[in-house]
Amino acid sequence: MRSPVIFNPLKKYLSYFRIRFNTGIQYRTAAISGLVTQIFWGIFNVLLYKAFYEGDPTAFPMGIAETTAYVWLRQAFFAQFNQFSFDESIFSDISSGNVAYDLARPMDIYSVWYSKLISMKVSNTLLRFAPIIIFSLLLPSPYGLSLPYSFSSFMAFLITMLLALLNLCALQLIIYALTFHTLNSKGIRVIFVSIGELFSGNLIPLPFFPEKARLFLELSPFAAMSNVPFRIYSGNINGSEILISMTLQVFWLCVLFITGRLLTDRSLKKVVIQGG
Repeated sequence: MRSPVIFNPLKKYLSYFRIRFNTGIQYRTAAISGLVTQIFWGIFNVLLYKAFYEGDPTAFPMGIAETTAYVWLRQAFFAQFNQFSFDESIFSDISSGNVAYDLARPMDIYSVWYSKLISMKVSNTLLRFAPIIIFSLLLPSPYGLSLPYSFSSFMAFLITMLLALLNLCALQLIIYALTFHTLNSKGIRVIFVSIGELFSGNLIPLPFFPEKARLFLELSPFAAMSNVPFRIYSGNINGSEILISMTLQVFWLCVLFITGRLLTDRSLKKVVIQGG
């Protein structure tokens, strides 16, 4: 029996997701080298934070178990949340003019890019996260990853992980749209990546920032990414704060999605390829 017509448009974008996913999981050698790097980088960060904690525990804005959990989750899901991971084929299509082939197809190019970007991040993450999670769980306290703060926190962690991924991809699609207006995408990418890596908590957890800066950053779209789920997992964000964080994630997802779509539509209306 054929599927209802209403689901046919969705199949096109799921096909792009599946194709990009199958391509991503083929790079096992790169995944293994990245896995080893992330494990050693995780150990280094844990030892560094522990040294600071032992120096003055009262000045530490997070518990050592919370910080350790944050570090290992960051390493496990590095491929999903690193700001500098883009689908290079999209930049290439825009720069070379091959985007014209996508425009000629009966599909929404924004949705195609969104599905490809999500698929790339998910496939790269699946090749790495499980060994890091297992390794970190086997380490003794306080060096290893602790279990979730509570069952409700773990469920909230899963939901906010999805919202964080959607927010990051929506932000990166804005960068794709801006690429139409530049000769080279490197400048825009460097600016966004530099700001995003710092303000999303990828380099330093947001609680370690000065109070005024932290309050500002926690309301920014960058905080709606890896910062929220990692802190919920460890219990650093709990109770009513979880609902507030989720609400901010949904809010910024709507803002980023609408902004990216409007910028993309506007750019495509003015795009000129080979004088046509």
